[in-house]
Amino acid sequence: MKLTQLLAIAVAAALGTAATGCLKYEKKANSHTTGTTTLVCDNTFENIMRQEVDVFEYQYPEAHILARYATQAEAFDSLMSLNTKTIVASRDVSQREREILKNKNRNVRSTKIAVDAVALIVNPDNPVSKLTLKEVSEILAGKSTDWNDIWPCDLGEISVVFDDKSSSLVTYMRDSLLHGEPLGANVYAQGSIPAVFKAVKDSKNAIGVVGVSWITSDMASADMSKEDLAISVLGEDPVEGATLTDEVKVLALYNDRLSSEEARAYKPYQQYIFDGKYPLFRQMYMITTGASGSLAGGFYSFVTGNIGQKIILKTGILPARMQRIQVELGE
Repeated sequence: MKLTQLLAIAVAAALGTAATGCLKYEKKANSHTTGTTTLVCDNTFENIMRQEVDVFEYQYPEAHILARYATQAEAFDSLMSLNTKTIVASRDVSQREREILKNKNRNVRSTKIAVDAVALIVNPDNPVSKLTLKEVSEILAGKSTDWNDIWPCDLGEISVVFDDKSSSLVTYMRDSLLHGEPLGANVYAQGSIPAVFKAVKDSKNAIGVVGVSWITSDMASADMSKEDLAISVLGEDPVEGATLTDEVKVLALYNDRLSSEEARAYKPYQQYIFDGKYPLFRQMYMITTGASGSLAGGFYSFVTGNIGQKIILKTGILPARMQRIQVELGE
């Protein structure tokens, strides 16, 4: 079954007056829509946050968000050392971290802004199209080392590729599937998400682990000009969710937690992330110590507000705040 029109979601507009208050402002050297601030974002979310920054700076030309994309650990280190006021990560700030920042006279605000699926990608010539979570676990642990263990083929040894050894994707897969046990010797770090794609395209035996925003066919939005991207989300009309790319094969996964009636493999479409049928997903948080009247606070309100959530929808992941979902399934 093919999802021909994945989603048309009207993201909830009533998210507080902070977001709508950004639309009119008195120009000042430093305010919630002018000035300069920094942001450190988990690099697995780079594709999403670049678009958020582009639209915000287009809407508010006197605002400048200096974004750095790094590991999640580096993002939290920067927040805790007061080198930045805002970070984006796959986990919320802990109570202990809140207390440390409070002792430094920093008030922390955080909110879940999206749910990101973790996708497994392979070369289009790989005959495997579905995996169980047990098979994924055994591959990650180095117990299943040959593709012939999964499906009759001559692809040879399985090579698992992540972006970075310190990636939040590594942490998620190790904790959720291996219960903290180490990854196998067949797991490699490529240095970046684009390098993961290259490894999969170049090697039929490779399996890549990426966030779903990197595999949507609407990746063209990431290459749009700031003006075109802004126009596409600043109006009142809802935006449509993205479908999956055909440049690589996106594997469908069986969810062991589903009933026998629902026991089939699911791809990481937004609908299946929403209803829990796709089994690998994680949260995406925005955390700031910026005051409401500061640029950091203004950008926080923007991303958590109506326009920011529409941008997230376009990237293929699931916005945290939605009003309704419509799905059309077809052959």
